[in-house]
Amino acid sequence: MSVWIGVDLGTQSVRALAVAGDGRVLGTASRPLTSHRDGPRHEQDPEQWWRELAAATREALRDVPAGERIEGVAVDATSGTVLLTDSSGRALTPALMYDDRRADADRANEAGAPVWERLGYRRMQPNWALPKLLWLLRDAPAGARLAHQSDFVNRRLAGHEVATDLSNALKTGVDLIEERWPLEVFDALGVPPEILPEVVRPGTRLGTVCAAAAEETGLPAGTPIVAGTTDGCAAQLGAGASRAGSWNSVLGTTLVLKGVTKELIDDPLGVVYSHRAPDGSWLPGGASSTGAGALTRDLPGRDLATLSEQAAARFGSAVPTGGLPAGSGPGRALPPAVTYPLVSRGERFPFAAPGAEGFTLGEPADDVERYAAILLGAAFIERLCFDYLDLLGAPVDGEIILTGGATRSAYWTQLRADVLGRPVTLRENAEPALGMAVLAGGDPARMIRTRAVVDPSGADLHEPYLRFVSELERRGWLTATAAEHARERTLP
Repeated sequence: MSVWIGVDLGTQSVRALAVAGDGRVLGTASRPLTSHRDGPRHEQDPEQWWRELAAATREALRDVPAGERIEGVAVDATSGTVLLTDSSGRALTPALMYDDRRADADRANEAGAPVWERLGYRRMQPNWALPKLLWLLRDAPAGARLAHQSDFVNRRLAGHEVATDLSNALKTGVDLIEERWPLEVFDALGVPPEILPEVVRPGTRLGTVCAAAAEETGLPAGTPIVAGTTDGCAAQLGAGASRAGSWNSVLGTTLVLKGVTKELIDDPLGVVYSHRAPDGSWLPGGASSTGAGALTRDLPGRDLATLSEQAAARFGSAVPTGGLPAGSGPGRALPPAVTYPLVSRGERFPFAAPGAEGFTLGEPADDVERYAAILLGAAFIERLCFDYLDLLGAPVDGEIILTGGATRSAYWTQLRADVLGRPVTLRENAEPALGMAVLAGGDPARMIRTRAVVDPSGADLHEPYLRFVSELERRGWLTATAAEHARERTLP
């Protein structure tokens, strides 16, 4: 039996998964990571990444039957996390994490404007990797080299210098169209080309596990090391959203949509930007500031599972044994209010509105109605994301796969299917580490398993959705063009 190892190197922990070719998880382990935060500063110790990764892989492999062949390993990491190393791979600086905001993006945006415009994201943010690299280089010793989070551990695995992947290099300014560093931009910024690693597509073989790494990690020496992706792209791979027109909607604290297109999507607002897929297609996506984080803020201390059951009983049908509400058709009761559930001030997708604030249309009478109003508003934003993607010319007619903590609510899952007017798919196990096991060489058709497909109940949500869209337009956050397109897609 063949086994693949996927590693998810996150912010709070590192997780390793040993997955058989038929999708069975043979071993799993997680180890915590610690951060150092102070205002805009957010750093981690790269050596801790390696220690905890090695411990996690050893434990995950403990229950793999002796004699099984480990076919490959791939590591994902947080997007925009960078550090400087010496020529041997030893860390010269702490790692500046994905949300460290001490840098300034003005120089990067001035020098690289034509490239960033062509790539669709228009402008870099201060927490992106290139501004942080410029910040680190101010005091860098001679011979320093750039390393992304995954590069640091992949070099330890291989025992020699390795390439970085296009996905992790996106926020460092790599030209995803030409698949190279834009050296003319880096020259203008004073970045020596010799500090930059080679760039390859995710899924490219980087080398094999060396003897020293094998002793620490438990991975057999000679195991192929495959270039990974960012954690968001890894989650998309784990969900199985890999065909053009398919989308993975991740609803947890906030909402993130990631899909697949054959061509690069050009977004005049810059709220949608694209990674490059292993096969050369594109992975557009956007992150909203709405999500389940509004539930814990607005309903502190409440049992959300109980509220979900009460909302299903009041506004839908009872939850059957299978765990998913059957719905009550066109006559199904609707929540009397809808809340725009911003987790923090400002919206990033499906529109850019730094001053946006949450609001509620209608008057919820109790906590059940407040809960249902938040769920409905998040579902409306999710629908509006798809309307905006359709406006940009992205195909949105493929499978929609729901992942994230919100899928634990049967009522919310049914509501999202009703608002989208489309079946939605739930997976048995969709996580970044599984996506890395697939990228390492596993067969996604066998390794990614479907738990359920939820059909829309037939509830008519057109009128409240369009009222919500009109309110966003009235407040000046949603453009008239985007609002009109949402109406055209909604009205029969």
